[in-house]
Amino acid sequence: MSSVSPAVLADLAPAGTLRAAINLGNPVLAQQAADGSPQGVSVQLAKALAKELNVALEMVIYDAAGKVFAALDQKTWTVAFMAIEPVRAAQVAFSDPYVAIEGTYLVRADSAYFQVDDLDSPGLKLAVGKGAAYDLYLSRTLKHAELHRAETSAGAVDLFLDQGLDAAAGVRQPLEKFAAAHAGYRVIEGQFTSIRQAMAVPLQHSAGAEYVQAFVKRQKANGLVRAALDETGQADVTVPE
Repeated sequence: MSSVSPAVLADLAPAGTLRAAINLGNPVLAQQAADGSPQGVSVQLAKALAKELNVALEMVIYDAAGKVFAALDQKTWTVAFMAIEPVRAAQVAFSDPYVAIEGTYLVRADSAYFQVDDLDSPGLKLAVGKGAAYDLYLSRTLKHAELHRAETSAGAVDLFLDQGLDAAAGVRQPLEKFAAAHAGYRVIEGQFTSIRQAMAVPLQHSAGAEYVQAFVKRQKANGLVRAALDETGQADVTVPE
């Protein structure tokens, strides 16, 4: 790599530190290791970017994607990992996606619903994580069903259980993990959307955004993204071309 320009460093690592927002609310992207430290593909990308920039790394931990985006104006992070969404694109510049994951529903085993389209009917109540990519998507696209919002994605499952709602919307992998561990629940086949996860930089930081775009392409091409997913049990997750 050639030397990094001052403009890129000013955007991504002011005062010599890359502050990366890590969302533990999406276990496909980040999880807590046995020692409590964060791990996962977003963590590995953050470490690789800091190394490439030759700066210190500070990981700012959140438990929900909506909270990451809400913190944008507070300037607590300089780069984040979140799903590409039109509402967010008005304020952040996204890289190409490095991961694509399915948004689907958790229902009771005896539920009459088997297809994602079945869940958009009058009177149905669906739990979602407030501000998550699938909340934003379903808010735009559902015509009949009613959304009930929890503070986090994990909280959406609790809300579904506690209030006897018809389904919980979320990322396929953690929903399947819940269903496997709890008799009486299943995950709907198919998806209501493909959630494209990307790196994000505040929109005004154009030099940093351009650098991050090229960085993500390199990390997909050199296998870092695939290896980081496989190492943390996410072998079934797609890395977009």
